[in-house]
Amino acid sequence: MSGDSTIRAVRLTPVAFAEPPLRNSAGVHGPAVSRLVIEVETAGGAVGLGETFGDPAVLAAAREAAQRLPGVDVFDLAGLGRVVGVDPLVDGQPDITGPAEVREPGTFAGTTRVKAYSAFEVAFLDAQGRLLGRPVHQLLGGRVRAEVEFCGYLFFKFGAHPGAPVDDWGEVLDPAAMVGLARRFADEYGFGALKVKGGVLEPDAEVETLRLLAAEFPGVALRIDPNAAWTVPTSIRVAESAAGLLEYLEDPTAGLTGMAEVAAATPTPLATNMVVTSFRQIRRCVELGSAGIVLADHHFWGGLRATQQLGAVAASLGLRLSMHSNSHLGISLAAMVQAAAVLPGLDYSCDTHYPWTVEDVVDVAGAPVIKDGRVTVGDAPGLGVTLDRDALARMHERWRRGGEQARDDVAAMRRHVPGWVDRRPRW
Repeated sequence: MSGDSTIRAVRLTPVAFAEPPLRNSAGVHGPAVSRLVIEVETAGGAVGLGETFGDPAVLAAAREAAQRLPGVDVFDLAGLGRVVGVDPLVDGQPDITGPAEVREPGTFAGTTRVKAYSAFEVAFLDAQGRLLGRPVHQLLGGRVRAEVEFCGYLFFKFGAHPGAPVDDWGEVLDPAAMVGLARRFADEYGFGALKVKGGVLEPDAEVETLRLLAAEFPGVALRIDPNAAWTVPTSIRVAESAAGLLEYLEDPTAGLTGMAEVAAATPTPLATNMVVTSFRQIRRCVELGSAGIVLADHHFWGGLRATQQLGAVAASLGLRLSMHSNSHLGISLAAMVQAAAVLPGLDYSCDTHYPWTVEDVVDVAGAPVIKDGRVTVGDAPGLGVTLDRDALARMHERWRRGGEQARDDVAAMRRHVPGWVDRRPRW
């Protein structure tokens, strides 16, 4: 392989992968998740990989950029920004000075172009690493930890998608069933922290879930995220009822001002990835005291370098960091590991949906492995993962049959519960 770092080809492959019917405050995950796999090939033969959301708007932005990227150098990240038409540090969501609009869980953050830029930036860095024979974490200044700790992400769920057989996980719709799910996660992955996706059951039932988990897993850190399903009074009541059980409470209610009211009423730390999703919103969050923990996510903060900058800003303002997750494949997990490896102020284990991922586009030989709740930060060039071409083709064909569709948890829920309405706050 020569060292020519000029891009000669860009390949975009939308894929759809199977996912269980996982519940959240908006509704439920559908049977297939759309993602976009990006390949950036240099004249020297290096291929860099990226992964992002697969909704139509992001696809359109990525396709537009892909046409203009041949001839750009993969070391020219400023040039990438010009091609995509975005500066990830200033072109995120506008500043919020009042209550924030409540958006769909996991799909609300960042602008379309920032999401596209982030995936291309990861692919550029992956290609750089492959050309230089260096892991991405070295390109970002070097790792500060040899392992990245992850949190077991627990969902209430239906037993099956409509018309399908009951899946391997079974139905999880009450506190006792959630404890059984957590036991399986702990046994298979060794997680030292567990997060409950809340906003599904009545608040008292979710507090009971936390109590049962605390009793079953003494010493394991617990967190819950109801995605703004609760009013301010309900959030305060839950925080009081769960006193001593939680390492943090994530986005219990909507908006910076609502979160500030809850934060002022409870010693339990509040975390967010709904009211602080861009650099412009951090100042107002600090002024109001809305949250003390920000959940980083390179997919919508502007890439791996922007995530590093988020860490520096957070440290200067006394904020702490955790890491957000959405439904993802192994390319994104590998990128998350590289980002987490270089963040000195990463105070909490990272969220990940990866245990729910039953198929992947990366070759199993190099796929990240969660063992004892951690992923080892390797020294393979770039991200350290390679594509499984057969799996990529299979998942692309599934996407092609389904067509371009945005994620819609409400529509998916209506197939289980006709007439379902996404109403937040619900309690």
